[in-house]
Amino acid sequence: MHKTDKAATTTVIVHPRLKKRAATEDGYGERSRLDEARGLAAAISLDVLHAETVNIAKPNPATYLGEGTVTRLGDFIKENHAELVVVDGHLSPGQQRNLEKAWHAKVIDRTGLILEIFGARARTREGQLQVELAHLSYQKSRLVRSWTHLERQRGGFGFLGGPGETQIEIDRRLIGERITRLKKELETVTRTRGLHREARRRIPYPIVALVGYTNAGKSTLFNMLTKSDVVAMDQLFATLDPTMRQLKLPSGRTVILSDTVGFVSDLPHELVAAFRATLEEVLEADVIVHVRDIAHPESDAQKKDVEDVLQQLGIEADGQRPVIEALNKIDLLGEEEHRSITGAAKRSTDEVALSAASGEGVARLLDLIDNELANRRRALDVTVPLEDGETIAWLYRRGEVLKRTDGESAAEFSVLLDAADTARLEKRGIALQRAAE
Repeated sequence: MHKTDKAATTTVIVHPRLKKRAATEDGYGERSRLDEARGLAAAISLDVLHAETVNIAKPNPATYLGEGTVTRLGDFIKENHAELVVVDGHLSPGQQRNLEKAWHAKVIDRTGLILEIFGARARTREGQLQVELAHLSYQKSRLVRSWTHLERQRGGFGFLGGPGETQIEIDRRLIGERITRLKKELETVTRTRGLHREARRRIPYPIVALVGYTNAGKSTLFNMLTKSDVVAMDQLFATLDPTMRQLKLPSGRTVILSDTVGFVSDLPHELVAAFRATLEEVLEADVIVHVRDIAHPESDAQKKDVEDVLQQLGIEADGQRPVIEALNKIDLLGEEEHRSITGAAKRSTDEVALSAASGEGVARLLDLIDNELANRRRALDVTVPLEDGETIAWLYRRGEVLKRTDGESAAEFSVLLDAADTARLEKRGIALQRAAE
């Protein structure tokens, strides 16, 4: 066990695995899920004394885990004075209470742990409101006592409790009133963000959103592309609020690059709903870059988890919104696997093998983004008064002019423009129409 701060909470992690699921998983799958649970705990500096996977035939209605497991773990918890048990599954309020009585320790499930991490990571006002709203909605049916016996020296909202903090034994009516107030405040904050989006549309620049499984290397890639200093560490959920920077593509086109919160397997539905506004940059993106940790043994499963969340958000691979797969961390691959993956990616138009750490393949990613945006351009017939030199120069700068015919007072253009620039042109009051196919 690594040495930890004396304030770190001593923790036991239990990953319940249904036997029917165990039959379809290999050793990698089992270790990966347990390692991810450890990673989630490490994200808020919990001191993990013990972590194990427990096979169960079916969930026990009273305690989720079997009686023998509850007794065995209870002995370990008592002997080692563990303060917290994380059950890496979804517990009902009754199951949570029964396990706390049996173990005389605080018990939280996967949703509760993720909420605590979100609370520690949220930086913007909107992110904080979304976290508190999700937490109160989750807690409403539980109303369990906070951890009054624990010191808290980390950030967040204190969902896990601490000295002097408000107890979560307040009644449903008070929680309901708080939820109502939060929703009203959130509407105001979201409207403000809406105004910011409108301002960006008036610029306007296409949005490129980085999405991916947590710890896939999105923030490292974001930093390399934009030369910024977003937090990038080997820790789950290091980024929670979207971060946006301008990025110049090889063609000279400017885009807005957005780094978003990482996804995890079994992300609770209530959290997807609560963070819909936080992920709205993805909903509005012109191009989505799905960053994958291709060196991870569960890379394919992680890909499916991300696609499932995107589908819940209403984004599907229907061709309407291009998705580029960035196969990251190729610097961690063996020589033969590196050659195979990079070779296959070079033959693809929507896939690139790269290393955000070393920079290998990053230039090709920018080319692919450029190509996708160019493919979204549509031919338009545009009429511009000859004295409007500003708009004529803008057309040459922002679009691809295919043909120009000058009349006595106006110039007729056939030009390729993307949707964002078309919208800006319309705001200028310029006459335009879709060119005949």
